[in-house]
Amino acid sequence: MPNSPVDTVALDLSADVVTLTAALCDIESVSLDEAAICDAIEAALAPLTHLTVTRIGNTLVARTDLGRDERVVLAGHIDTVPLTQDPANLPTHRQGDDLWGRGTVDMKGGVAVQLKAALVAEPSRDLTFVFYEGEEIDSEFNGLLHIHDQRPDLIEDADFAVLLEPTGSIVEGGCKGTLRAEVTTKGVAAHSARPWNGHNAIHDAGEVLTRLAAYQPETVMVDGLEYREAMNAVGITGGIAGNVIPDRCVVTVNYRYAPDKSPEDALGVVHQLFSGYVVEVKDNAPGARPGLHLPAAKAFVEALGVDVVAKQGWTDVARFSAMGVPAVNFGPGDPNLAHHDEERCPVSQLESAEAALLRWLA
Repeated sequence: MPNSPVDTVALDLSADVVTLTAALCDIESVSLDEAAICDAIEAALAPLTHLTVTRIGNTLVARTDLGRDERVVLAGHIDTVPLTQDPANLPTHRQGDDLWGRGTVDMKGGVAVQLKAALVAEPSRDLTFVFYEGEEIDSEFNGLLHIHDQRPDLIEDADFAVLLEPTGSIVEGGCKGTLRAEVTTKGVAAHSARPWNGHNAIHDAGEVLTRLAAYQPETVMVDGLEYREAMNAVGITGGIAGNVIPDRCVVTVNYRYAPDKSPEDALGVVHQLFSGYVVEVKDNAPGARPGLHLPAAKAFVEALGVDVVAKQGWTDVARFSAMGVPAVNFGPGDPNLAHHDEERCPVSQLESAEAALLRWLA
């Protein structure tokens, strides 16, 4: 249940981006407790008459409708991982050239940059701002998924999207897909003193591991960026007792695949590699193309004037791709400090990220 209006924290969008970041961080918003920060952002956007705001749960979508030739999404999640007490993550504080506190990196610095961009009444492109809940926990709580399921029309008309996750203020294009599968070997149980009466499933797993070790992952160019695929064993289980020949062994495999492949393509690669074994897919999330050939993407990269690399992991840009919108990651903060007790963001990165976006929208 959202807080009543008298409880809503007032955000001053005219404040500098560092002050705004601190104000956002100081509204505690651990996943599933985003109502207060969603209320505050909604109240701050309400006076901006060039925006139409839609709320879905604790997710906000704010859109311009200026008849521009292009529409671009600027998106960021408003939840954080839980706080720790030693040292305390909040309230935020300045120390030297850094702003310290939970959310300064992941990712209320990026949200503050979005809000500063929302003040631009006549941007060069139509904009769709997305402030969404539930990114740090299970997918079912993710606000982008809720938009996809309930109001995809709010995003599907966009040409390009920027997810302001922390990247150290470089552009990371698209993302790789990720497939997790269980490869099972089957044996026959027997007493370990008389193994000839059974068949050892764990021994058979050696062939699975041999195929993995011999596998040569591809490096794929997609929209001018180089994605390095990877296939690895990430877990192995088998055996029921210390005196029983195991009748089953499961090797868990994770395949990170380039965004030129569909989930079905990726599954085909895994099935081919482990032909003859039982393969059960547990998770298969597609990647996202960066779309750097598109005019909006080209203009974005040119305006920023920063390095552009492929995103080698998986991020929510894949959810935009599922709605037909290519996307990149760009935001202030070192991703290595996300969720860290010493989470902090250089003031200069907050300021430069804001300046870059405003150049692009001018």
